[in-house]
Amino acid sequence: MAIPILTHTRPCPPGKAPTPERPVTLIARDLQADEFLSPHQHSWGQVTFALEGVLRVTALNSSWIVPPLRAIWIAPHVVHEVTVLEKARLRPLCVLAERAPFAGTDCKVLEVSSLLRELIVALGQLDPGEAPAREAMLAALILDELGRSATRPIRVPLPEDKRLKALCGGLLDNPGSNLTLEDWARQVGASERTLARLFERELGLSFGQWRQQVRLAHAAPMIARGMPLAQVAEELGYASQSAFSAMFKKTFGSSPSAFFADGHGGRGATPAC
Repeated sequence: MAIPILTHTRPCPPGKAPTPERPVTLIARDLQADEFLSPHQHSWGQVTFALEGVLRVTALNSSWIVPPLRAIWIAPHVVHEVTVLEKARLRPLCVLAERAPFAGTDCKVLEVSSLLRELIVALGQLDPGEAPAREAMLAALILDELGRSATRPIRVPLPEDKRLKALCGGLLDNPGSNLTLEDWARQVGASERTLARLFERELGLSFGQWRQQVRLAHAAPMIARGMPLAQVAEELGYASQSAFSAMFKKTFGSSPSAFFADGHGGRGATPAC
């Protein structure tokens, strides 16, 4: 029997919950690496975004790596959790449910434009009670820009089976691991054949395909902060830089250097997991 995950509604600091008069608010938090925000939900929608640092957001049986210049839209009442992978300047936007820029409950990977980033910074710099008219204009512009944001239909599913959860959790924490499916089978208490069947049935991917997507997801923030490709390849378990570059190009249609050439992760999708 599956053990239920206890969730809660995370309270908002006084005056920070969105209202009809203030449909967009921001909560600034600086978090250290390895901090964890346990599963919770809000009555409002949230744009999870960090000016600096890397996050892992998990919701709806999926997980995403979120580097700067990407964000995750989380609809109202969707249970989610956040793991800080690198020290982060977290700047989530709280959006009144009635003003949600996207319909439905699906999470969306957003490309954060330069304008949206500066609007978020400006909103965070307002003093409490300062210039309500300016706050209202910033909120209106943010909502408009959110609705225009490019969305990326990238999703790596997470499993329900506890044995597969243990395996996938291990790879999310250590994507460079070169343990084979046989090795993992011994660790999680299932046969290799059972795990292979579970990957196909629950995730629609083979073990190798799923691991590849996790590795590419972790590669994005490494490359974005200037880590040499040879080091990225080594840390993620690739045999060589050329092997990593070939897999990256096969997945995203361009080499890693071209993908990040403009400093914004290209116009293509940042890998997410």
